[in-house]
Amino acid sequence: MEPVMVVMFAMCLLFFLYQLYKVSDERRNQCCYLVHYECHKPSDDRKLNTKFCGDIVSRNKILGPQEHKFLLRAIVSSGIGEETYGPRNIIECRENSPTVEDGILEMDEFFIDTLDQLFRKTGVSPQEIDVLVVNVSSLTSVPSFTSRIINHYKMRDDIKSFNLSGMGCSGSLISLSLVQNILKSYKNVYAIVATSESIAPNWYSGNDKSMMLTNCLFRSGGCSFLLTNKTSFKARAKLRLKYLVRTHLGSSDEAHTCCVQKEDDQGRLGFYLDKNLPKMATLAFIKNITGIAPKVLPLKELIRYIVMKYLGNMATLNLKAGIDHFCLHPGGNAVIEEIRKNLGLTEKDVEPSRMTLHRFGNTSASSLWYVLGYMEAKKRLKKGDKIWMISFGSGFKCNSCVWEVLRDLEDGNVWGDIIDGYPPKTTTNLIWNSMVGLIKRQSSELSSQPEVYDE
Repeated sequence: MEPVMVVMFAMCLLFFLYQLYKVSDERRNQCCYLVHYECHKPSDDRKLNTKFCGDIVSRNKILGPQEHKFLLRAIVSSGIGEETYGPRNIIECRENSPTVEDGILEMDEFFIDTLDQLFRKTGVSPQEIDVLVVNVSSLTSVPSFTSRIINHYKMRDDIKSFNLSGMGCSGSLISLSLVQNILKSYKNVYAIVATSESIAPNWYSGNDKSMMLTNCLFRSGGCSFLLTNKTSFKARAKLRLKYLVRTHLGSSDEAHTCCVQKEDDQGRLGFYLDKNLPKMATLAFIKNITGIAPKVLPLKELIRYIVMKYLGNMATLNLKAGIDHFCLHPGGNAVIEEIRKNLGLTEKDVEPSRMTLHRFGNTSASSLWYVLGYMEAKKRLKKGDKIWMISFGSGFKCNSCVWEVLRDLEDGNVWGDIIDGYPPKTTTNLIWNSMVGLIKRQSSELSSQPEVYDE
């Protein structure tokens, strides 16, 4: 072989190896690692126990016996426990006259609590953060919440910040999707996502049954988490993002209007939940599964499903063939139970979601992280396990992602001092049940009119 040919062959080989290294390096730096997350546990003086919730209901003088009965029945069936948290204006009996400052104070308490702990536990300083994403669905401020955080922690002036609103309970995974795309474009990035919901200015004080349910479910909370694509953090990271699929049915009028923030006939602001919401949630969920199942399930399970479908038999996907843990949005007992049945899950599979709903309530977009925290505190997350996070949001949206556990996890987080008491023998609130019985006896003398809105 002539020397020229040898040189050309060597150059081609080197070029091929360089391109191979470049592709490998790019793929390696496009990973999205979850380094740490911190859930917010408000102070005990913000707890909404049975007696206090009863006082709140009693303060609403426009509620008649039928509305009282409906509201108490909804609370009993919601799965909410005795120790969820509310904003200070409700604790101070000011739910009818909230101020902008009430909502901002609620968010500031969450931001400072979780971010202080996040920086302390990870050893990453605020000045090292490259990307900041804040997701608060139903409250905005000027300057934005991201600006408030940047000012408080004196972050760099070249930080990329994003302030998301209106995303509903699915906002957390939307924020995650945004960060994932940034990590694919830039190397060695630290990103923080802070996700919460402001309850303070959004408490409904009217008597429209289709707008009263949110008071029964939504509670104060939030979560901040640190993400990076730095390969040096792989050994320290808890999870690696494998797949993320987003589904949006906003082009359908029926889906778009099934969950809306609006005023009732008397001008009272609240969230309207349409009877078509379960139908739209199911449709969005099915479409989302269609997108994510081929990514997570083993080939033999997909082939089995296709063959069964072709033969005309009843074919169902065994999602547990590719998933070890199910992190379901704790939107309410009915939501959890419906997903459990549709996916063929056991009670143990949905236990983390039920217990999160019982202890912390529905904290909107941050709820998923309390569910994840329960799994970790119970020491169920082992290296190599796959976790499927599923969230729903107004619009109507269904977003889900799959994480891979990078090491055995056992951090107690917000569950640390109470985890041994879960699950309790029963999540039924006997006090609420007795109150419902009393209301029923009172209302039976006044009216036998059937409910117009079934919870």
